[in-house]
This record gives sequence, structure tokens and C-alpha cells, in this order.
Amino acid sequence: MNTHGIWAIYRFEMARALRTLWQSLVTPVITTSLYFVVFGGAIGSRMQAVDGVGYGAFIVPGLIMLSLLTQSIGNASIGIYFPKFTGTIYELLSAPISAFEMVLGYVGAAATKSVVLGLIILATSAFFVDLRIEHPLAMIAFLILTSVAFSLFGFIIGVWAKSFEQLNFVPALLITPLTFLGGAFYSISMLPEPWRTVSLFNPVVYLVSGFRWSFFGQGDVSIAWSLGFTAGFMGVCLAVIAWIFKSGWRMKN
Repeated sequence: MNTHGIWAIYRFEMARALRTLWQSLVTPVITTSLYFVVFGGAIGSRMQAVDGVGYGAFIVPGLIMLSLLTQSIGNASIGIYFPKFTGTIYELLSAPISAFEMVLGYVGAAATKSVVLGLIILATSAFFVDLRIEHPLAMIAFLILTSVAFSLFGFIIGVWAKSFEQLNFVPALLITPLTFLGGAFYSISMLPEPWRTVSLFNPVVYLVSGFRWSFFGQGDVSIAWSLGFTAGFMGVCLAVIAWIFKSGWRMKN
């Protein structure tokens, strides 16, 4: 394995994040604080506990997941899109580095940035609510698996996109609405039928539910379904990326 090539890509992507440290770290902290002021303070003070959990603490997993999905997709997609945009993708394709090693570098960097961001939001949340994590190892596992899975998805979007507008299309018009409608700030058990059943077709429900289970030991769906969906989604993304490099779709032409 070409560890030097992987490390070069990984270090370059991480250095890009350090150049925008204010945007990468400080902005999420401010945004998280505003969420707690609006949702946790103004709305949460007027709501009863959800499944025995205070509303301020209840929204923490959903808030982290919202940032995790959008940041994983954004970091990975922009990472591979820029070499296409500038034409340096051909240097990468002709370099002595395999497709797997290239993906490992880009996706590894994007997932690392997302995990760090998730931990920062978690630490910020502790200043506003009394937070408990019943399954810390499961929480870390979900954090890493979700970051890797959606970084792979972001890599696909970066290859597919032909413009900056297309690059932002999926996160803005698909992922964010699905997250808000996926139980990030409420339990789907609070919904009347048939909307409760309809929500089960939203894939984000399974991610938020599994992540919330790692905090409070309860979720809207079974933990097995949450793990199964995350693993299945990752497998599909890997299969698509393998096909992209095999066919050269929007990479070599």
C-alpha cells in the first residue's frame, strides 16, 4: 500500500481545513449555541420531557447528526471536485496510487473533520444541558460509521457534479430537509398516523434513532435496523465508487 500517497492526500485536505479554522470550528459552536437558545430555551422550557429525557438533551443527537451529514458530504465532495475543476485530477489518476488509496485519503480526511466537529458540538452541548451517554463506545462507533458512510456519498457527489450549483444541490435540497423530517428534533412516535409510518421510509430516521439510542438507550427504531442501514448504505457507496473508477465515469472524460 502506498502510505506516502495516502498521507499526502490526507495531509493536504486537513491543511485546507486548518486554513479555514474559524469557519470550520467556531461557526459550528456559535450555531449550536443558537440552536440551544431557540430550541432548548424558548421551546424546550414549554415542552414536557420526551420519553423521559429533557428536550434540551433530547435534541443533542439530532443536532450532531444534522451537522455530521452535511459536513461529511460537503468536505468529501469539495475535496474531489476541486481536482476536477482545476484539471489536476489527471495527475492523481496517473500517479502511482490506486483508486482505493485515493479514496482512503480523501474520505479519511473528510470523515476525520466530521468526527472532530461532532465532538466539538457534543462538548458545546454539555455547557447547556445535563447530558448522559449510556453507550459511549456505540456513540463513537455511530459517529465514525456515519461520517465515513456519508463522506463516501459526498465523494460520489463530487465526482458527479459539473458545477458548484450541483455540488450544493444534494446537501441543501435533500439531506437537510430529510434530517429535519427524520426525528432530529422530535420523536416520530409523537406523529399521528399515517405520518408515523411514512417517516419510516426516511433513511435519516434510522441514523438519528441509532445515535440517540447510544445516548439514552432508546430510539424510534431498533438498533439492529440502524446498524444495518448504515452498513448497507456504506456498501452501496463503495460499490458505486468502485464502478466509477472502473468505468472512468466523469473522471477520465
